[in-house]
Amino acid sequence: MLHLRLITPAETTDEVVRLVEKTVGTTHLVVLPGAARNPAGDVVMCDVAREAADELLASLRGLGLDRTGSIAMENIDLSLSRRADKAEDEAPGEGADAVLWEGLTEASHEESTLSVTYVAFITLATMIAACGVVLDNAILIVGAMAVGPEFGPLAGICTALVRRHPRLAWRSVIALLVGFAAAVAVTVAFSLFMDAIGLFDRADLEGERPNTAFVYAPDAFSFIVAVLAGIAGTLSLTSAKSGALVGVAISVTTVPAAANAAVALAYGDTGQTAGSIEQLLLNLLGIVLAGTATLLTQKYFWSRQRQRTGG
Repeated sequence: MLHLRLITPAETTDEVVRLVEKTVGTTHLVVLPGAARNPAGDVVMCDVAREAADELLASLRGLGLDRTGSIAMENIDLSLSRRADKAEDEAPGEGADAVLWEGLTEASHEESTLSVTYVAFITLATMIAACGVVLDNAILIVGAMAVGPEFGPLAGICTALVRRHPRLAWRSVIALLVGFAAAVAVTVAFSLFMDAIGLFDRADLEGERPNTAFVYAPDAFSFIVAVLAGIAGTLSLTSAKSGALVGVAISVTTVPAAANAAVALAYGDTGQTAGSIEQLLLNLLGIVLAGTATLLTQKYFWSRQRQRTGG
């Protein structure tokens, strides 16, 4: 269940209440006349089944409540109520399968923002991966994958394509390009510094690397894994089961490929640089294609579910 808190202008409250009451899957309706001060108005609260929330949010935005008042929604960790159980049973579909498009758009917007923190994380992840490729250490590679924040902008691109939101798409692309460019530039300097103090050596990069050579040798499996990870990551973001996202992060070769490209660039190894860039682009393409296709599939099947249940 989700908890919905609305601030409504007094003249709109009755219409909002009627809308909530006729939405299947809502319960625990509370109306507090004149309780809101900024903006001034009434406070309306209710609980809503996750599978009914997106339709209700769209209707509330259709009333202009996001402009004249406020719409806030949060997860309910525990709800001991027979009415809540009944509301969930009446709502169409399963809550774990429901997509909150407004929430997804908002989350994608936040995760794809080009900020100092985002650049810091992707740069640090790339530097960790650089140590991993030189030392041929798979543990460092996995750690760098987990630290990298690049899935946020990738999810933003997928969401923007499905929802036809060019501003979000542009924002996500900028975050992705600038983030990786900054990370590679800093990692090149980092590699040269590590070489100067004797901790990196070209022979380590060009020697046998059984654990990490895959980061600059793209093949069919690179694209297949990226596609599978894109599907899993998108499902994790859109459903109530978000625990899989960490596993997604450590299954794609984006940050390690960028790191290998940076180290190879520092040593002038054009072969490994080109291979690493190809690996990076192949992974990014696979994730975006799979993520977009997954969102389109979810949108189609959820609309069919509503039609079958009369929602």
